[in-house]
Amino acid sequence: MRIEDWGLRIEKEKPRMQISSKAQPLGKAFYSILNPQSPILVIATLVAITIAGCGSAPGRPGSKPGGYYLDDGPGANPPADLDSLPEPTPKIEPINKYTSRPYTVLGRTYTPHTQLTPYQQRGVATWYGKRYHGQKTSSGEVYDMYALSAAHTLLPLPSYARVTNVANGKSVVVRVNDRGPFHEDRLIDLSYAAAHRIGIIGQGSAMVEVQTIIPGSGEAPAAPAPVAVPVSSEAGGIFVQLGAFSAEENADAFLRKMRMDLGWLAGSMQLYRGESLYKVRAGPYPSRGEAERAAERIRQELGFTPFVLNR
Repeated sequence: MRIEDWGLRIEKEKPRMQISSKAQPLGKAFYSILNPQSPILVIATLVAITIAGCGSAPGRPGSKPGGYYLDDGPGANPPADLDSLPEPTPKIEPINKYTSRPYTVLGRTYTPHTQLTPYQQRGVATWYGKRYHGQKTSSGEVYDMYALSAAHTLLPLPSYARVTNVANGKSVVVRVNDRGPFHEDRLIDLSYAAAHRIGIIGQGSAMVEVQTIIPGSGEAPAAPAPVAVPVSSEAGGIFVQLGAFSAEENADAFLRKMRMDLGWLAGSMQLYRGESLYKVRAGPYPSRGEAERAAERIRQELGFTPFVLNR
């Protein structure tokens, strides 16, 4: 297996800025070889890490039940009141100038934002837990897995953002105070508490939408207001199905999120109760061709492909 597959980095010189003080393990992480002048040490260390990783690494959080990188994961006795933890209050704070400099990780150069600017992006969120609890973040602050915080490659440190789980509509305000995750297929790393709040602990990752909050600008995104959503029995016709859920509350939250994201389709969306699932559908459509055009537009706007069904 190639060394780069494990996300390892050999530092040829001590960096002026600590990219991430999380001693990140395999695939999510970076190992620093402190003495590059010793090729024997470098080779021996890399071989040992590679062998250990190939033989015992169970995968990232949520990759399989109970599987975490090394000893990462939730703490043994997490606080019982995580759901009632107050969200951080966004405020203007001095931006850390050392974490605002361009930096390179795994051959990719990142240019962080140097000031608070509007930012909205959809991508994959992961989380990190007890392995880094109590260690310093890139900004120099101590990481608290039970605080509502996050790591991002570009956003100013510190800054604030609302993170919304696209699948269930749950959202949380986080304080961004760390750098990462350094993977092209991931957008943001959440603290354990933040991941718990939006329901991604068990699965380890989820598609989310990240939107910055700029205090005093009037641009702070509000959490979706709960609204009553009637549930109908399944009906005949041609529909576009956007999602199916075993829990009604999850289907309800997803429907409200889709109505926000797809305003042009909101009026035709409905929640239908099946034998064992709650299904979010748009329609009915007069023809399959019209339904397929709507499905394609959804794919272009949101990045996932719903399917057309004729009941």
